[in-house]
Order: sequence, then C-alpha cells, then structure tokens
Amino acid sequence: MLHATSELEFSSDKTSEGISHLASLALSADSSPSEKSSPGLPEKTGYPDSVYVMAANIFQGIRFEKSPEQVLIKYGNEPLRSLPESEDEAFQRSSYELAFSALKFQDILETMLIDSYIFPSTTIPDHLSSLVIVMLYDFQDRKFQARLFSDNEEPIAEVQEVENLLNSFKTKLAAALARCRIKHDALSIYHILPETVRNQELRASTLPLYAWINTCKISPEDIYYSLKKKGYNKVNSVLHIDEKVFAVDQHCYDVLIFPSHLKNDLLNTDLFKDYKLIFQDKSRSLAVHSVRALLNMDDDILMVNTGSWYTVAHMSVLTNNNTSKIFVCGVKSQAKDPDLKNLFTKMGCKNIEILHETFLNIESKDHRLQKVKVILLLPRCSGLGVSNPVEFILNEHEDTGLLKDFSQGGTSEDKLHILAQQQYEQLTHAMKFTKAQAVVYCTCSVYPEENEAVVKKALEFQDLGIKVQPYRLSPPVLPLCSLKEIQLSTDKFFRMEPSGITNGCFLSVLTRERDPSETVSVKDVLARAAAKGLLDGIELGKSSKREKKKKKSKISLPKAPTNDNNSIQMKITEFLNRETNVNANRSEILTTKTSLPQKNATSGGSSLQVRKPSKPATNPLVPTFMKNTAHPRPHERQTNFLRPRPEGRVIALKPIEIVLPPVMLPFSSPQGIKSQIPTQHFYYHWVAPKTGYFPSPAITRRGEKPKENSPSSLLRHPRPWL
Repeated sequence: MLHATSELEFSSDKTSEGISHLASLALSADSSPSEKSSPGLPEKTGYPDSVYVMAANIFQGIRFEKSPEQVLIKYGNEPLRSLPESEDEAFQRSSYELAFSALKFQDILETMLIDSYIFPSTTIPDHLSSLVIVMLYDFQDRKFQARLFSDNEEPIAEVQEVENLLNSFKTKLAAALARCRIKHDALSIYHILPETVRNQELRASTLPLYAWINTCKISPEDIYYSLKKKGYNKVNSVLHIDEKVFAVDQHCYDVLIFPSHLKNDLLNTDLFKDYKLIFQDKSRSLAVHSVRALLNMDDDILMVNTGSWYTVAHMSVLTNNNTSKIFVCGVKSQAKDPDLKNLFTKMGCKNIEILHETFLNIESKDHRLQKVKVILLLPRCSGLGVSNPVEFILNEHEDTGLLKDFSQGGTSEDKLHILAQQQYEQLTHAMKFTKAQAVVYCTCSVYPEENEAVVKKALEFQDLGIKVQPYRLSPPVLPLCSLKEIQLSTDKFFRMEPSGITNGCFLSVLTRERDPSETVSVKDVLARAAAKGLLDGIELGKSSKREKKKKKSKISLPKAPTNDNNSIQMKITEFLNRETNVNANRSEILTTKTSLPQKNATSGGSSLQVRKPSKPATNPLVPTFMKNTAHPRPHERQTNFLRPRPEGRVIALKPIEIVLPPVMLPFSSPQGIKSQIPTQHFYYHWVAPKTGYFPSPAITRRGEKPKENSPSSLLRHPRPWL
C-alpha cells in the first residue's frame, strides 16, 4: 500500500498560488508534435490497466541505469503480473509506445517525482517504480486530466493505487513540469529532447502509410474499385492531402500509399481485415521485389532474419505463379508453427517452408537448399533510418534494447561495431552457398558501417578456393525514379534517405560473375529471343544454314591448294573483259531498261544510276554468263577461292556485278545508292532469291552474299559504274 503525506503540509497559501500558476502554464503550453499536426484528434483518455502493466515491464528492461551515487529512485527486478491479452497486436503496440515515450523522458519524469516530493514523502515499493514512471508520463500527456474507465475493463490493484497517488499530487506535478520547461527554456516537454529525436517524432506523425496488395486474394484493379466505392480517390501524390486518397508507388507496382491520418479508418475496412491489403514499411517491399527480379521460374529462395512474417508472405505472393519454394530460417520455437501456418493459409500463401535452425548453423551444402538461387538477407541493424521505432521493433521482431538507442537519436560505437560484425558474418556465410547465384542485402540503417563497409569487406575477403565464380557488386534491379536516386546509386548501391515520404533504406545486390566456359554466343541469344517471339519479322535461318554448309564443306572435303591474290585477280579481269567485249551493244542496254524495272516494282528496291555509260553491261549477259561459266567449273573447283557446294551448283567466280548497272539504269538518284543500299550488302540483295530479278532457278540458287575480303569485293571500287 502506498502512503503519502497530504500536500497541505508542504504548502502555504502563497506557495499554493505560485504552484497553481505554474501548473496552469504547464497545462496550457505542453503538447506534442502529433497533437499540433492533427488538431482534429480526440483528447486522450488513458489506457487500460493491463497496458500500463505491460508498459512498466518493458520499461523495466530498457531503462537507463545510473551510477550508484546518482541513484535517487530505485527500480526493482520483479516484473508485474500481466494478463493473457498481452498477445494482442494493438495491445502490444500501445504498451511499447507508452514504454518508449517514458524512456525518452526518463530524466524529466524522475525530476518531477523528486521535485514534487512524491518520493521523499511516500513509501513506494521498488518493483512499482517503473509503473509510476509510465503512468506519470501518460498523466502529463493527458494534461493531468482524469482517466476514463471502461465498463468491461478488469481493474488491477497496483494500477489503481499508483493512479490515486498521482492524482493526489496533481498540482505539484504540474508545477514541477513547468519549472523543468523553464529551466530548459523549452516551449514544451518535447523541445527538451535531442534534435534528432524531435525530427524523428515529427516524421513519424506525418509519414505516409504503405500497403502491398495480396494478389493471391484480389487483383489491383479490384482493389482500386473497392477503394473508390469507399470514397477513396486515386491520385499521383498523397503529400499534404487531408482527403481520402491513395497513390501507386513508383518502385513497386503492387504497393499503395495512403496519408497517415487514414490508418484507423483503413484498418476497419474488410480489405485489411481479410488480408487483401497489408501495411508494411516500404523498405521490405523493395527487398522482395529485388529478389523477384533475379528469379527464374523454378528458383528457390532462402530468407534470413525476415523479421515480420508479412515480408515472407509478400515474397510468396510475388512468386505465386512460379514453382519456387521459400525457405525461412531462424524460427527457434516450433510452437509457433501452427500459428504461422494459419496466418499463411489466411493470406493464400502455399510455397513456404520453415527451418528451425539459425542461419549460421545451416550448412551451405544442405540437401534441402540445392535449388536455392537467391538469398535475401535482412540482418539485424540499428534501424536509425526508421521514423517509428515501435513499429520497427514489433514488425521486425527486433531486440527491445534498440529502443534505448532510438531514444538518444544514435547508436554507440561499440554497439555499432557488434552489429556490423554480425552482419558481416551472415553475409559471408550466405556467399558460401555454392548453388546460389545472387544475394540481396537490405537494412534500414543510415550508417555506412552497417551498409557499404559490410558489403565491400565481404567482397574483398570472399573465399575464392571453392570451385564457383566469385561474387561481384551489381547495379540495382529496381527502377530509379528521380535524379537524386540516380545520384545515390552511382556506386551500384540503392539508397533512400529518411525523409517526409519514406524511411531510410539501403539495398545491395551481389551476383556471381559469369563463368567463361558457359559464355553464350550471339547465335544462342538470338535463337532464344526468336523462340520467345521477340524477333518477329526477322529471319535468321538462312544465315545459319549457310554457316552450317560452310562447316560441312570444310569437314567433308580436303583442302585444295590456295592461289595467291594476283592469280585470282588475273582470272577475274580476263573473264570480265571477255564478257564486256561480247555484250557491248547499246540497244540491248536500252531493252534492259524497259524490262527489268517491271520485275523489280514489287520488291521496292533502291534506285541506282550508271555514272559512266562507256562501259555498259546488259541483261542479255546473263545467259551468256551461264554458258561461259559452265566450262571452267572442273578446273576452278581445285582452288580454295571457291566454296564447294553439293550437286555441282557452285559458280567459280562471282561476276554478278556486271549485270547490276543495267538493272538500275531507269532510276536517277545516285545518292540513293549510298543511303538505301549498304555497300557490303549490295550484291547479296541483288541476287537474293526473294528479289525476283532473275526467274532462272540456276542463278537464284547461286545467289549469295560475298565475303568482304573476297576477290569480287576487291574489284567493286575500280568498276566505273560503282
């Protein structure tokens, strides 16, 4: 039982008047950023008794301990008895928020208790000191107004006793708070906090809400329609909008953004109750989308330190149409398995397998993980890029001890070193899985010691003794939606700085270097693209057939002795002169002008013009050419200049260029030659089977694109009509 001396014994009329003035000052000036930013919120009425008890137990474990000579208030080690309803999510969130708020103002609250003579004048058991602290914070946050009780609430004796004590010292406590503000020259109790903590509080009160769509249960279009029926309008941005609106995230197509003040309204909709929409920090959605971009249809995934089970569910939803399996390690208690399976069943997730071993205890050659190609590593971190520490602790199952760092706005160097070492060990262990081809490393920290330094160190000291390709740093696989994001990602790391839009995030993608022995040729890439229908309208078969014929001819026939370029030049020149002298009739050239364009009309060929008609060649040369080239065939097959063909259909020399000028004589633009027909493909297009220049099947079969270093191409430039 608590015993207190009446206030009247410690005050006179004059001092009571001064205290009342200070108390009124405290009641009128003290307000939090969240209250100022949301003037329409109802006044706070307090918490249930069980919330105070659980908050006191949390505070007992995270409070700051002072040196023995500075201790004025003693805290016991015995926890208070809590009720079974402490497993409720909303109940836990309220308890953690109250404990964290009391932690931030621990020094001020202790000063108020001493300055108001509560501790010198009362006998408070040590195990109730934590309860006094958390209830005092709530008392001043309610501006020392009485708490409203619920009819269904079961009272707890310890809570009732502490509340009666605080009510009896109401005026003195308000005056002590006012003196504390005056001492620190602060407008409110929140201005006494460090600047980093104040900025964090402000961001937390205005940060938009992020929710991903469970496409296993509903499509995005149906979500949009349902929200529209409930009065929500789709916009491009939700910043500074107090209406019922939502927007689609730019990085993740299945993530929606809502203004922060709509959370309670959304939680009461069937979309959230039925797990069709799930609130979660955007950084976790970025991580699972990065993994999804690296997967093939049948690749398995290993998730490490997943924190929230919603992250696992989101990964499962994104791979719902694949045959992938998701392995989740680190679930220490098998007693949670039924609850987790029940949760995943409600969300429509079917490809999740839980491993009870810790990650570092799993062998890299574990037979269950032989198909794992991507490892998602979400290591424990300081979380100093997060605006709402309570949500971070609850959702990510992090150690409550981090709340102490959040309350100070930073992490000590010793603790940061310990976290970085743990992260390094996990990352290097992930890189030892020989079957894995990629590792996605993601944190909510803004410290380089936990981010870039860990990744670079792991890459530098990775084990190169195993018979696998080493890892390398790869560019982000997420879209970069702004110039700032591009600038922050120049070193291949994806970063998001804490802002009024998002929490901080760091993401790195490590992939194995390509094995040189498995290098894919251009032909294989084109063949795959053609098989997927990506090369519609582009024919690749003919060139590949020619390549095959070349290979067959090289293998089946022995090499003939090669002649030098001079002998080949002489033979070509002799043949061309003979053909030119026989067919130098001008009237035959004019006949060709009128006949050939009609055959070329449907092919849409390029226009050519003869520059020097003094050395013409005509279409009637074609049959003469066929006759003249038939005789030298046995002799010229012996040279390596010719390419042997089956069935004796090989043209020894390629004087096709003789007949080109008369074909193009009716056209007039000499510039069209250069702009429309590439020089290297000129002869090929003219004699290709599809062009239809010559109806003769013999010439059509022989039409072929010559090599650039072939003799015929060497004589192209000296010819006057080229």
